[in-house]
Amino acid sequence: MTEPTIFQAFVLGALQGLTEFLPVSSSAHLALAPWIFGWEPAGLGFDLSLHVGTLVTLAWYFRAEWRSLFFGGVTLIRHRAIVDDPSRRAWFIILATIPAAIAGVVLEPYAETVFRAPIITAIALIVMGALLWFVDARCTQRRDRGTMSWRDALLVGCAQILALVPGVSRSGATITAGRALGFDRSSAAVFSFLMSMPIILAAAVLKVPDAVRETGFTPSLLVGVGTAAASSWIAIAVLLRYVSRRGYAVFAVYRFGLGAVILGLMATRGGW
Repeated sequence: MTEPTIFQAFVLGALQGLTEFLPVSSSAHLALAPWIFGWEPAGLGFDLSLHVGTLVTLAWYFRAEWRSLFFGGVTLIRHRAIVDDPSRRAWFIILATIPAAIAGVVLEPYAETVFRAPIITAIALIVMGALLWFVDARCTQRRDRGTMSWRDALLVGCAQILALVPGVSRSGATITAGRALGFDRSSAAVFSFLMSMPIILAAAVLKVPDAVRETGFTPSLLVGVGTAAASSWIAIAVLLRYVSRRGYAVFAVYRFGLGAVILGLMATRGGW
């Protein structure tokens, strides 16, 4: 693993920010970019450091929601019970986080090695793209976040486990689960964004210090984090406006195309 150049960090930061909240798998793009361009891998530590940028954007973009969730969490702890809507929504975020947190600890060695194989990424992109397209086209949009139950939150949280495999996409898996449960496109996306913050924060707390100890606060790291923050703001704003009118089909098509490109490159490079 080597420290990326400033240009490479800019590209990786842009990929992270643009794809973290789109259902196209940011981990796939970060894993594949060095392989496609012939760069030395930056490593999982650097990749997770880029999440600091998306974390800042997520916190600021939904700052009013987070303020409500914070006080809801305080109420939940104080009363040890759900007593109002903010405490209910805070409980759902906590509940949705638990499955992925457990899976992340158990499966971390595979996430850093086996799961990052290009063939697995390509298959995951195509299969998850087909599932996203099918579910989005067939399921109704009769529910908003106000109708969510604890079972819904837990099921969407379980779907987040699949994101340990690059190519699946955390937002892709959770949005697909939300749509399968009948939530409208915007509600499924917003809950997906909100439930990602505890996992991203935990990964940053655990992994970023390692990356900083290895390389320090280098210009490349700072450029990557800053670019990820700016581009993720664009991704959130565009996605919420786009899917409310047109759905997720375009992202499924993109996933098919990227998966096909990877398989083609593997065939030409003899990487089967």
